[in-house]
Amino acid sequence: MTQRSEYICETCGTQHAASDGPPSKCRICEDERQYVGWSGQRWTTHARLLRGHTLRIEDDAGVLGFGMRPAFAIDQRAFLLPTDAGNILWEALPIVTPEAVAALEERGGVDMIAVSHPHFYASMVAWSEALGGVPIVLHEADQSWIQRPHPSIELWSGEARSLSDSVTLIRTGGHFRGCTALHWANGPRSGGALFSGDVPQVVMDRRHVSFMYSYPNLIPMRTRDVVALRDRLSSFEFEDVFGYTWGRVIRGGGRAAVDASFERYLAALRDDDGAC
Repeated sequence: MTQRSEYICETCGTQHAASDGPPSKCRICEDERQYVGWSGQRWTTHARLLRGHTLRIEDDAGVLGFGMRPAFAIDQRAFLLPTDAGNILWEALPIVTPEAVAALEERGGVDMIAVSHPHFYASMVAWSEALGGVPIVLHEADQSWIQRPHPSIELWSGEARSLSDSVTLIRTGGHFRGCTALHWANGPRSGGALFSGDVPQVVMDRRHVSFMYSYPNLIPMRTRDVVALRDRLSSFEFEDVFGYTWGRVIRGGGRAAVDASFERYLAALRDDDGAC
């Protein structure tokens, strides 16, 4: 007999609401921005993942990061941000470990979880429960993508939400309508930082960012969404940009790098240089 569990998709890492058996499909993976694994839809559980995985807990460019070891699903990492809005856990992961909870508690615990978009919702509810029921803050435009509803989830609306004098959630859109970045004006070091998730995404040269509707399926973001994103970010200054996974960080000159990346991307879409 199959045990009732909150099943986790092996391709995207999203934990679903409790069911008597694995769901018939993962809606997030069936969407064109993601994909169903080549071996078909496969499921695991939190307990099963803990038997073969642990969490990597270490500094990444001056911020305490958390990620799965070995890598699993999309392989995002989460950050603990000690801000004047409280301690914010930025992003969520498919598993929670006692070691990670202890590391967070040693640093004053977590006051809020904020997640950039549905591909990184992961086991956000399990994280909230392990941390004492802290609120999970998501943009309301992505409410329909929540696979494990929970009272701890708080939805916000609009183009930006100020959490404190120095911390702002920004609706970046484009990839998902409610895609969110976090701007920390005075941290983690002088000049501030943008924690961008996938929008914009820090690319491999770590000197630019780029913009995609689907990363695995290589569908570019629409011009109007990139222009809207440029407008939404225009009033925010930052030195560093922290992307979705380990090492994807622009350290220094982040504002100029993002501006140059907007120009490069939009120029490529115009196709006006005569190259072939």
